[in-house]
Amino acid sequence: MSMNVHDVGRAPVQDLPVLAPLPPDPRIPKIEIEAAFTAKCAVAVLDENGEPDWSWFITENGLNRQFIEAVSPRLADFDETRLQSMDQTGVVYCVNAPADPAIQAMKDPRQARDGATLTNDYLAEQIARHPDRLGGFASVSLHDGKEAARELERCITKLGFKGVLVNGFQQTQDPNKIIYLDEEILTPFWEALTALDVPLYIHPRVSHQRLMYEGHAELQGATWGFAPETATHLLRLVYAGLFDRFPTAQVAIGHMGETLPYMAWRIEHCYQYNPADKKVNLRLQEYMARNIWITTSGNFCTAALQCAIATIGADRIMYSVDYPFENMSWAADWIETAAISEVDRQKICHDNARRFLKLK
Repeated sequence: MSMNVHDVGRAPVQDLPVLAPLPPDPRIPKIEIEAAFTAKCAVAVLDENGEPDWSWFITENGLNRQFIEAVSPRLADFDETRLQSMDQTGVVYCVNAPADPAIQAMKDPRQARDGATLTNDYLAEQIARHPDRLGGFASVSLHDGKEAARELERCITKLGFKGVLVNGFQQTQDPNKIIYLDEEILTPFWEALTALDVPLYIHPRVSHQRLMYEGHAELQGATWGFAPETATHLLRLVYAGLFDRFPTAQVAIGHMGETLPYMAWRIEHCYQYNPADKKVNLRLQEYMARNIWITTSGNFCTAALQCAIATIGADRIMYSVDYPFENMSWAADWIETAAISEVDRQKICHDNARRFLKLK
């Protein structure tokens, strides 16, 4: 190796002096809008002791017992780990709703109606201890659109909730009949939602009967099955013309849009050749820009985020964690360093959620 004669005897270049140590970067303020909890009144199946049946929950969601044993104490807690995690990661406000499938797994209409009321009252009690930090989404039964509308109105006007979260389709006493949000019986619910001017969050649940996952329980839940089930649920709303009938409705889905930002062009392209009689007024991308929001819950991938920004714009993307199934620290560390503009980062972390939830 040759050496330049001019380098001989030279001291290494010194770094510039730090005249004053820089303070640690403060956490960016964040709003989390997909946080789950459990309570007896929100669980469709209880064990012989009257407690949530975790064996049923494990089977329903394709989870393992070790994972549930770690998560279940956090699902029940509102005062310690939830608030501590928020404090440590810059989450200034957190909106809570029961873990899936909750009320939507209650096949009996009366059980579902009463379960929704009890769950909402229970959540309101938890929020009352920390009203500046915690908020709630209403739970409703989808067996009856008028009942769903009444309970939604009560939750918004009496309990101060910020919107409503539905855990996918509603099961019924008929094993071959389930209810999705685009069905005609739920028109009163949509009328109330838009009259109250509050948003709807569609949370995933495992597909009904899940025949395609037979022998592959590992695929039926969050690993994969949640995404196509929830994306299809939202597309049912689009192609049923629901957003033409209720153009002000605002609907959010999680997990970076359940693949829809990535698939939107192909869906719309193929729909143009659809021989069926279902026609809507706008392109899918236009509904996504007007009526649909997505969150980052449980999908802390910068490439996926950049795709979503390119498809629907940063103005309709909101930070979320999917607590306690995900660690708040993972989500916070990621969004604070993701390769996006600082303007978009601020929008996604908190500005957009303030508009979505109408926070002051």
